[in-house]
Order: sequence, then C-alpha cells, then structure tokens
Amino acid sequence: MARLSTLLVAALFFQGSGDLSEAKIAFASKRDGNWEIYVMDADGRRQTRLTTSTVHDRFPIWSPDATRIAFGSERAGMWELWVMNADGGNPRRLTRDIVAKSPRSWSPDGKRILFESDRTGNSEIYSIQDDGTDLKKLTNNSSDDGSPRWSPDGSRITFTSSRDGNPEIYVMRSDGSRQERLTNNPAADGSPVWSRDGTKIAFMSTRDGNREIYVMQGDGGRQTRLTTDDANDDFALWSPDGTRIAFQSIRGENYDIEVIRPDGRQRIRLTTQPRYDGQMSWSPDARLLAFISGRDGYDAVYIVRTDGGQPTRLTTQASLDPMWSQ
Repeated sequence: MARLSTLLVAALFFQGSGDLSEAKIAFASKRDGNWEIYVMDADGRRQTRLTTSTVHDRFPIWSPDATRIAFGSERAGMWELWVMNADGGNPRRLTRDIVAKSPRSWSPDGKRILFESDRTGNSEIYSIQDDGTDLKKLTNNSSDDGSPRWSPDGSRITFTSSRDGNPEIYVMRSDGSRQERLTNNPAADGSPVWSRDGTKIAFMSTRDGNREIYVMQGDGGRQTRLTTDDANDDFALWSPDGTRIAFQSIRGENYDIEVIRPDGRQRIRLTTQPRYDGQMSWSPDARLLAFISGRDGYDAVYIVRTDGGQPTRLTTQASLDPMWSQ
C-alpha cells in the first residue's frame, strides 16, 4: 500500500511537468542486502535492478547518449570502474588494480571516462577509453588533484589541485597538457563545474570567510560571488538550459538544496527539513531535481520542482546516487 501511494503521489506530481517520458533515473539501492544499481522512470515507476553482484555497486553516471552507464564496483575485490548497457546487459570492467571508486565525467562524445585514483599515494586524475583501453594519467604531482569535469566541447578539463599549497581550480587540455591555474588566493577554491555552453565555471570558495558559490569565465576572468550569507554553500550544479545553478546550503549540520540565477538573483530554497538533502541531479527539461533526503529516517530518492513546492519521494528503501539521463 505504501508503494502504491508513493507512485500515485508521484504521478499527480508530474502532471504539467513537461514530457519526461524518455527520461530515466539511475540510482543505487540497498534493498537486496548490498548496494546495487537500479533504474526507474522519472515518476518512480518500473524500478529495475541492473546489477546482481554480491558486493557493492554504486555511483552510476549515464553516457551522453543514455545507452550506457558507468559505475564503481567492488566485485573485483577492490573498487574499480565498470560500464554496462542501459538495461544492465554486457557489464565489463574498465580498470584493473587502479583503485578507482567512482567515475566522474563522460567525455561529450561518449568515448572516454574521467576518474581519480590514489593508487600512487595521492589523488591523481586519469581518463580511459570506454572499452577499457588507452588508460592515461593526466596529472602527476605530489599533491591531490580531483573533481575533474570535461568541458561541453570536450577540449578542456577543469579540476581542483592543492599543488600550490591550498586547493585551487585549474584547467587543462583533454590530454592533460597545458595545466593552468584559474584561481589564486590563500583560501580554498573547489568543486568546479562547467556551464552547458562552456563559457563559465561555477565553483565554491572560502575567500570571504565561509563557503560561498562563485562564477567565473572559462579562462578564470570575472570571478563573481553569487551567495552571501552565514551558511556554507557548496556543490554547485548548472541546469541543462544554463539559466540556474543548484547547490547545497549547509546550516550547522543541516544540508538543504537551493537554486539561484547565474547573476545571483532569484535565490529559492527548495528543501527545509532538519535532515540531509543533497546529491542533486537536474531533469533534462530543468524543471525538476532528483535528490537524496534522510527526512524519513533513511536516505531515499526524492524529486522537487525547481520553482518550489513540496518534494515527492520516489523510493521506499535506502537509496543513494540519483543520476538523471540527459
């Protein structure tokens, strides 16, 4: 009865939300004893298990054409990267003895996957062909490099590095060459993410005392602060249409989700629960966010309209890592 009620609420919630008939949400669920990858329709229907290993599978990300899913798995005795078809078929291991927990970003052409590994004692950035060949180590220094993201045209990769003493944002070519520093201050800058047109980068910075959301040009110019409050704001994520940025706002131990325009206007708080809300993923039409909330005593997948409204729960078991197909 609880499951039927959840689906009915979700169906009513989706009335007038645009055509999301082809959209899917991949996620990890522990309903069968260990973390496995599942996929469901945008309204929570047809929840289907894709992986069936006896160990943990997590962190699904869709290929740009939504035909494949890359994910992290422990089935080889350690965390490694795997890829499978969107229906769970043809699972294949990409990395070997590299200790890669989660994929970070597909190249826009769907041919390569970015990830990070600390196999050499500190975190470095790698890319690998989608068939497991041509592994490339893109960074190589004694400090941590992480959070890599491909630019929309596939020519550049933005990332965070502490090679100059504190976390700063860098950019490099897709082959790892021409690594250039974009931010330069004694505070921490991190979590960079490209706008969909590749002209801007949203990021977090503590340069003004606490974590706030900033935006800069793709070359590091015009660094502009968007949020100004006592809360810690982090984990920015551009909408598919480029008109808004979702982020987590942390008040004490409470993580909530907000959206804001790239010019700092029209800031809207979407969740207000005293439990964790985070791990956001935009719907293809930018009208909805899928996210994780612990408001019912366990982490579950919810959706919420990005113009405000009451969130709706899609899963009734422990779930993590929601990722909308684009």
